[in-house]
Amino acid sequence: MDVLTNLLDGVRARGALFSVTAMNAPWSLRFASGAPLTLATVLRGQAWLVPAEGDAVRVRAGDIALVRGSAPYTVADDPRTPPRAVIDRAAYCGTSDPAAVPDDATVLLSGAYENEGGVSERLLRALPPVLVIRDADCHSPMLALVAAETARDSPGQQAVLDRLLDLLLISTLRGWFDRPQTPAPPWYRAADDPVVGHALRLLHDRTAEAWTVAKLAAESGVSRAALARRFTARVGEPPMTYLTGWRISLAADLLRGTDDTVGAIAREVGYANTFALSVAFKRLRHVTPSEHRAGAAAGAAAGAASGAASGTQEAPVGRQ
Repeated sequence: MDVLTNLLDGVRARGALFSVTAMNAPWSLRFASGAPLTLATVLRGQAWLVPAEGDAVRVRAGDIALVRGSAPYTVADDPRTPPRAVIDRAAYCGTSDPAAVPDDATVLLSGAYENEGGVSERLLRALPPVLVIRDADCHSPMLALVAAETARDSPGQQAVLDRLLDLLLISTLRGWFDRPQTPAPPWYRAADDPVVGHALRLLHDRTAEAWTVAKLAAESGVSRAALARRFTARVGEPPMTYLTGWRISLAADLLRGTDDTVGAIAREVGYANTFALSVAFKRLRHVTPSEHRAGAAAGAAAGAASGAASGTQEAPVGRQ
């Protein structure tokens, strides 16, 4: 399994949130769902995405924008237009049928991963705060499918929307990673190296194995010194340092997304026992595995409470 597939394999939306909104200028929506990852695209017209930090980015019809992190952001007809409504968790249920609005209206589609369990921490760490894939670089026919599905009200719709959001995210990320100008993580570029790429696949496929640089080099067909030098130059860190980071990231996802014991997770990611994992985890994350799990649970509970409380706020925006 290649490294990107390994990361994308953890994408599993559960209760994906969608909003399709049709508007006439001037308009501006403040997205504040607290979701760890959101996707926005313009089905008709154009818009500006104004992140919490950084410059505004133009999004044209067919372009797909990904926003990482829970900080609110704004999508508007003009970066200077002040927000006129808030799209929180409750408001994400608002939809307009794109086929039923005037040709001069802007139609915005947004999808959000409601909780961090749907997308791995490893993947989130690989993404910039905001990225926009142009329609010309990665045309996605799934946008029409998502728009059509959000306009329906049929049994099993949530399951369909979950899978469509996953597919749309995966296709978008593949397009982004494949662009030569993309500032992709070093490990992704290193995958093209026949030696380093093979070593990376071994570490990802057999994470729990008792790896040493010598053993990894032997299975990669080079000397220990050659692998250490080549791996560090291409990936940016030595093989065992990379493996430790990967194991801890994987453990963090398992602690957040499963009820497995810390001891079971330790063995799954390559540590002999709870103590060994705890030492490595605290060294890299400055908290113990149990503290990390408790913090994730508290964050999820706070997000759910925020979503429930937001039900008294503004209703979803339809045609303006």
